[in-house]
Amino acid sequence: MRFSGQTVVITGAGRAGQVGEAVAAAFAAEGARLALLDVQRDEVQARAATLTAAGHTALALPCDLTDPAATTAAAAAVHDAFGPVAALVCVAGGFGWSGDLAEADPALFHKQVAINLTTAWMTTRAFLPGVRAARGAITYFTSAAALPGGASAGMSAYVAAKAGVLSLMHTVAQEELTRGVRANAIAPTAIRTASNLESMGHDFAYVEREEIARTVCWLSSDDARRVTGQVLRLGA
Repeated sequence: MRFSGQTVVITGAGRAGQVGEAVAAAFAAEGARLALLDVQRDEVQARAATLTAAGHTALALPCDLTDPAATTAAAAAVHDAFGPVAALVCVAGGFGWSGDLAEADPALFHKQVAINLTTAWMTTRAFLPGVRAARGAITYFTSAAALPGGASAGMSAYVAAKAGVLSLMHTVAQEELTRGVRANAIAPTAIRTASNLESMGHDFAYVEREEIARTVCWLSSDDARRVTGQVLRLGA
């Protein structure tokens, strides 16, 4: 098991049927000790309880990831419980259609930046000391729509936020290279999640949650120890 005895922090791991749940299950199956962060207290506690009941080690940390004090406190709690962080996975985020930019609601823009970019920035800032101590890896979630040539019409707020996440990844990869910390991103098309199935139906070429989880585990492992500053596009 590639992560036996190692600590993995996953944000956005609360909701059932979403990406964070699958990522947590994949790391748990490889022996990781998990710290699960999510703003939804009941849901993140339920995810941790399910993993614990299956014999894994999982700590639930309800946390507003846009709050610097809250993220700093969460990082301290993880350090006290588990020590250095071998992998940080910034799954937290969300999608929202904004329509044509000229008619878009500014409140939606601020929300998309907060849930996608601010959460990633605050989490990275708080957990970097722990990741440095383990010479670990950080994986970010951007979107295929935010890549050059991506289909982004009608979602300007979302792609602007996800483009910011991609730039954040590149900056962290450059700043942390000499400290042994790697940073990469995955850029999937639509993923087969409970919320996407509800809103878009089943007749879509989804990326499977398990494929996402396998990719994140690989990027976080010693198998990818020479990979940093890269973005992997997943999906058709």
